[in-house]
Amino acid sequence: MKILVATDIHGSAYWAEQIVDKFNQSKADCLVLLGDIYNHGPRNPFPKDYAPAKVAEILNGIGSKVISVKGNCDSEVDQMISGFPFVSDEVIFTEKRRLYFTHGHIFNKTNLPMVSCGDVVLYGHFHISEIVDVDGVTCVNVGSCSLPKDGKNAYCLIDSNAVTVFDFDGNAIVQKRFDD
Repeated sequence: MKILVATDIHGSAYWAEQIVDKFNQSKADCLVLLGDIYNHGPRNPFPKDYAPAKVAEILNGIGSKVISVKGNCDSEVDQMISGFPFVSDEVIFTEKRRLYFTHGHIFNKTNLPMVSCGDVVLYGHFHISEIVDVDGVTCVNVGSCSLPKDGKNAYCLIDSNAVTVFDFDGNAIVQKRFDD
């Protein structure tokens, strides 16, 4: 199974199109969005091509392949324009590990959800790309596609061999290979 993960679009039609393009190119099985899809939030500037209704239109085009985790900037009304559900958190079991998807404002590397050694926790919220191990749990901050604080617009691909955060030129920012 191959999963493309993106987070913190914050209403940017430009970055929503970039994500869908990467998703189609990757031939991933599903796209997991880790929240903050439409709203830019009161502490953030307007991202490039801010157009939340256009973002919904773009993502609804592949809605049957989208899993969307609700972020701290997402609201109930966002569900009304979306052709895919918003969930609090999502867990996907693969052959070898459990993948836990969350926005990051509650669960993250400093406050792990109920997971076990060997599991992978993926989140955004902080807009900085990193992969760290905490007590045997791989913690992946995907960063932000539209408003990165580390200057690296990012998305993530995860498969049975590795989890890799990429920039939109296809360069690996950070990667963890799975040895098992």
